[in-house]
Amino acid sequence: MAAVHATVLPGPADAPPAVFVHGVLSWGSDDLYGFGNQRPLAVERTLLLVDRRGHGASPDLAGPHTTDYAVDAEDVVHLLGSGAHLVGHSYGAVGAMLAAARRPDLVRSLCLIQPGALRAAEAHPVVAEALRRNRSATVALPPDLTPHDYLRLTAEAVGMTPAEPTSERLRAARAAMGERPCWDAPTPLEPLADAPWPTLVVRGDWSGAPAEYRRLAGAPLMAAAEVIAERVGAELLTVPGYYPHVQHPGPVNAALSDLWRAADG
Repeated sequence: MAAVHATVLPGPADAPPAVFVHGVLSWGSDDLYGFGNQRPLAVERTLLLVDRRGHGASPDLAGPHTTDYAVDAEDVVHLLGSGAHLVGHSYGAVGAMLAAARRPDLVRSLCLIQPGALRAAEAHPVVAEALRRNRSATVALPPDLTPHDYLRLTAEAVGMTPAEPTSERLRAARAAMGERPCWDAPTPLEPLADAPWPTLVVRGDWSGAPAEYRRLAGAPLMAAAEVIAERVGAELLTVPGYYPHVQHPGPVNAALSDLWRAADG
């Protein structure tokens, strides 16, 4: 299987690198939904902003899905090299969790930004309701639906303005249309709780989000972040808004810097 692409931002060679795994409708260095706003952290260490398969400059994924958290996990393990800090957002956080659970010896610290691993927090009533809703609503997309339609309709459904349909954004939309749903992924938390390195979970408070977006996505993601942080013994950071690392990169970047320094120390 061909290697995935990562935008490499060189930093000091004597510090362990950091690997970033993006979420849906995005790619590694994307400023709108990805990790473009984390570029300043390269003053501390080399950053690898990964493009998951089917996104950015990475190859397509052959098989039943256009993107798959289990394949992402395999790619992440490879990118960790001899050891790296690991950051994942949304869908990318699920692959990061699986990679960290599989090879904890290669992880220096773990940061999960609004992880999409709802099944890991299924005991919470808000998350349980979201899972029931998602499972009952899982149907095949219309065969004539285009990535342009998908990008527009998924934004309009929750009261958001669609992102500009650039070629990269439309490729990410195409991948999302055939993704393996991450919210139902079996993500073992015990290896993360037992790991010797520190974990940080970041969530937004979803202030300013359209009401329907907050109800359908925000409420379960906030609850899941809290449950996962408690179960793995992680620090929980809450910042304003609904895309923490994009809307408020200052406190998120500061928290990442503190996490990495503590782990390296």
